[in-house]
Amino acid sequence: MLDIDEIMKIIPQRPPILMIDKVEELKPGEGAIAYKNVCINEPYFQGHFPGQPIMPGVLIVEALAQTGAVAILSMEENKNKNAFFGGIDKLRFKKPVKPGDVLKLEVKIIKRKGPIGVGEAIATVDGELVTKGELTFAIVDNPEK
Repeated sequence: MLDIDEIMKIIPQRPPILMIDKVEELKPGEGAIAYKNVCINEPYFQGHFPGQPIMPGVLIVEALAQTGAVAILSMEENKNKNAFFGGIDKLRFKKPVKPGDVLKLEVKIIKRKGPIGVGEAIATVDGELVTKGELTFAIVDNPEK
């Protein structure tokens, strides 16, 4: 299991855009399972939506992307690099995510060719499907490192 400090050693995102709280399972280059505790004090709930707070879908996708980034950037040859979005395919939202939910994020790397790859991404809450799709990524040098 990786805690927040260990996650931040792998991926460059920092609060307020760091969207995963812990990694339960990590297979470098193959996949990862992470969690996001969805709290009412997140700033986006002030406007999304008053009286009916739900986590924006784009942030669920970002949390999935960060989970995949942990898997791919934990490989020795990708240390101190970054993963950028290259595409989002076959993505569907099935259920809203609300304050108090624990978002389980699973990404399995299904294709890789050079610096480009695809991850199968699934988000669930209490075993119910929230979001599913494919995320294409590109590994790039991180100018901060």
